[in-house]
Amino acid sequence: MSKGLEVGVVLPDFELPDDEGNRHRLSALQGEDMMVLQLGRGEHCPRERQQHRELVQFHQWCAVAFTQLVTILPNDAHETNKLKITTGAYWTFLCDEQLEVQEALDIKEYTDTHHPATVPHTLVLGPGLTIEKVYVGYWFWGRPSIHQLWADLQELTKRVKEDYDPTRPEVRAAWESAQRAS
Repeated sequence: MSKGLEVGVVLPDFELPDDEGNRHRLSALQGEDMMVLQLGRGEHCPRERQQHRELVQFHQWCAVAFTQLVTILPNDAHETNKLKITTGAYWTFLCDEQLEVQEALDIKEYTDTHHPATVPHTLVLGPGLTIEKVYVGYWFWGRPSIHQLWADLQELTKRVKEDYDPTRPEVRAAWESAQRAS
């Protein structure tokens, strides 16, 4: 059973190196945006490679939708970079070589006796690293499709963006008031 991976919980603000050795905090990567966080099984996994190939198209949508995409793998920089380049991914990949994330969230894959694998999870995060949705991808079909993520993010956007529907009179009035004040 994982720890702290429930809807409504704030994810710890992990600080990890990327595949080039630069350290990043999740909160800094997220900023004020929404985030999809992939807690990957590891570079050795063909299901991981397939999932990330699918996410390449999704990442293009994220770029115009105020959404960040980040992957954390239980690998060193070389192995992390290998997964990134073999899948054509170009978003931020972080290395959990010391298994800090895996241990803090209790998501070690105990069935893999050959690798320091993580039970793969996909998290949809609202502002402030708040967990909005959790997918467990131990079996490939447990991983979300890019269309499921689209629907999740659409629902989240409706809740967190006051101006989601700019045709509402109160949204227009707020905009006009802000224009007069500036």
